[in-house]
Amino acid sequence: MRSDEFRLALERYLHAHVKGLAGPLHVAPVGGAGQSNPTYFVDIDDRRFVLRRQPDGDLLPSAHAIDREYRVMTALMHSDLPVPKTVLYCASSDIVGTPFYLMERLDGRIFGDAALPDIVPSERRDIYLEMARVMAVLHRVIPSTFGLDDYGKTGNYFQRQVARWRHQWLNSKTHENLELDTLIAWLSDNVPDDDARALVHGDFKLNNLMFHPIEPRVIAVLDWELSTLGNPLADLAFNCAAWRAMPDEFGGIRGLDLAGLGIPTELEFVDHYRDSGGDPSGLSPFHFAFSFMRWSVIFEGIAARARHGNAVNSRAQTVGALATPMALRGLEALQ
Repeated sequence: MRSDEFRLALERYLHAHVKGLAGPLHVAPVGGAGQSNPTYFVDIDDRRFVLRRQPDGDLLPSAHAIDREYRVMTALMHSDLPVPKTVLYCASSDIVGTPFYLMERLDGRIFGDAALPDIVPSERRDIYLEMARVMAVLHRVIPSTFGLDDYGKTGNYFQRQVARWRHQWLNSKTHENLELDTLIAWLSDNVPDDDARALVHGDFKLNNLMFHPIEPRVIAVLDWELSTLGNPLADLAFNCAAWRAMPDEFGGIRGLDLAGLGIPTELEFVDHYRDSGGDPSGLSPFHFAFSFMRWSVIFEGIAARARHGNAVNSRAQTVGALATPMALRGLEALQ
């Protein structure tokens, strides 16, 4: 769909479905390192929105679940967890080519570099500790209180997840990745007992948080497409992967002078998560290996979309090449 067709179709739809809108619409794609769902700034009259839609082309089963993003954020607007205010969801592909949803646009900071190069050391520490605190708030949410008691399946979360990501890998596979195959095989044979049913984000990391313009305070948790009910240790280990990956491995902080930068150690971060009400007990090499397996499959999916010509970001091919290094980090976690 051409950009002018996109804009006009969306303008007609919003005039009809959002009360009070009547003026011309301005739309601009949001750039950045994200590789998932195309995102746009949408301005009309004196209102500012963000639109998220699915990518074009054939998609992996259960991937790019923007309907789940919309549902969980709508539910959590009434919780202690900061999320953007949702406006509407459109399941039809007739308007902009795929289903989409609209949410209010917030003013804040999103940090794409985990080293926070433009931030003073004292604020770096506060930003990381705030990330730990907000993750603990998320994991204290009682799903049934917000109508989310059916938001995930019952049973062993990690068993389901390992099977799901193995399936994703097989569906996106365009070449061999022995390291990833080895990692998935080990995880499949070593799934711990698990009956946790907390709300988990699935992609909880620094650049999916929006901070206040001048304060080290989270004002929105973003990008909920992988959220479900499961074990919060999955979020915690995934978040801690930054301490275990190098800066050229999708922005890790391993090897940096953390003390000089003011960034807490992984242990300090986990301790603050505990002090904020989270429960890190039981965190083990399995959880870190699982996190890196997910990263590897995600990067393989990005690489596959780049080869098929429907990647969201122009850096997709370069980012996709990180699949093997991520699998190696997962195997390293088992040692």
